[in-house]
Amino acid sequence: MKRALYVFGVSVWIAACGISAPAQEFGPYRLTLRDAIEKGLKANLSVLVADTRVEESQGTRTRRLSAALLPRVRSQSYANLQNRNLRAFGISAPGFPTVVGPFSNYDFRVSAEQNIVDLQSYRNWKASDLALESSKLDYQDARDLIIRSIASLYLGAQSAAARVDAAQSRVNDSQALSQLAKSKHDAGTATGVDLLRAQVQLANDKQALLAAQNQYKQSLLILARNLGMSPGTPLELAEPLRFQPLALPHAETAIPSALLARSDYLSLATQRRELAEQQRASHARYFPKLSINGNYGGLGRSIGGIQGTGLIQGQIDFTLFDRDRQGEAEEIASRLKRIDDQIADLRHGVEQDIREALLNLESTAEEVGVAQEGQELAQRELQLTQDRFRSGVTNNVEVVTAQDELARAEENYILAVSSYVDAKFALARAQGGTEKNINEYLGNP
Repeated sequence: MKRALYVFGVSVWIAACGISAPAQEFGPYRLTLRDAIEKGLKANLSVLVADTRVEESQGTRTRRLSAALLPRVRSQSYANLQNRNLRAFGISAPGFPTVVGPFSNYDFRVSAEQNIVDLQSYRNWKASDLALESSKLDYQDARDLIIRSIASLYLGAQSAAARVDAAQSRVNDSQALSQLAKSKHDAGTATGVDLLRAQVQLANDKQALLAAQNQYKQSLLILARNLGMSPGTPLELAEPLRFQPLALPHAETAIPSALLARSDYLSLATQRRELAEQQRASHARYFPKLSINGNYGGLGRSIGGIQGTGLIQGQIDFTLFDRDRQGEAEEIASRLKRIDDQIADLRHGVEQDIREALLNLESTAEEVGVAQEGQELAQRELQLTQDRFRSGVTNNVEVVTAQDELARAEENYILAVSSYVDAKFALARAQGGTEKNINEYLGNP
């Protein structure tokens, strides 16, 4: 009995401790746009693939450097036991055996080769150096594109959150107006239609709020997926949608600077230089190649009889006939023409992107001003109609109409601000150096 009471007391004490020490709860992760960009750059597949291509180009460059400029040294050792058919080598004499052996020999040798003049290999190595530079620029361009993509996803979530806030505000207003209509109906100063109309408006606003909340949650799921986070991770945006004006550059000065900063344009220019080096390498196939090679080691019939032997020689190679050179030259010339067309097209594309982004910024900035004025007027209209209905001057038809007008004005403001922010990100991408200068477009110091 005492033992049972003891066990029961311990159990009660453990339970009490468990109750008094609540489990630690973790709130949602507060995500800033800068955090989102950093996470996206670490997790995005295209960035990871571009990084591996840089490593691959580095390996190619190292291989071509080894083939063009660095010596090749190898060692070789063997021991054998053999016999020889002298008659097969044209050696025969009366009384002389046809097959001699078996006999053994041992050879331990180190050989080395070094190109002295090999313009083709040298030019190919220079081309691989430019290919490495181009792959680094492609990697940076991939990062800039991901910054643009993540910023758009974050902006979409901000817009969805702003719609949730606007919908919640409308629900609060509808609840207050519904309560007002009920009070006036109970007092006999409003009709049942007024009460029903207010209740219908409240139901519509609640439905709109649910739809906005669902859209916001979906935008967070998409954002988490593109950041390499589990879609089930609870997120909370740390930065609400807001309008921050940006000083606009002049297109005439922005376009030349963009051509010097855009990684995709610089990559194409570097690829053209690479092809020019390949063209020089193809032409260098006509030139002679000078190399030197040699070896040194020990050779003998037995381990104890090994003697030092060696060889050093120079070598000149001429290619007398090689039809492949003409085909290679035609291939490279075609690639040069293609990349020249790509460079010209991208140059026009950069100019278009900058001018379009500047036009959108100017237009959307004006839209934000108009939308903000419309929102203020709609709020004032709603207040006036509420006062008229409260005073019994009119029914609540004007109130419901004013609520709809306010909802439209709030949506116009959200669309205008979202378009302006998106135009800022488009300009950041168009001007190049997005990762380096992103703080300017984020409104951070």
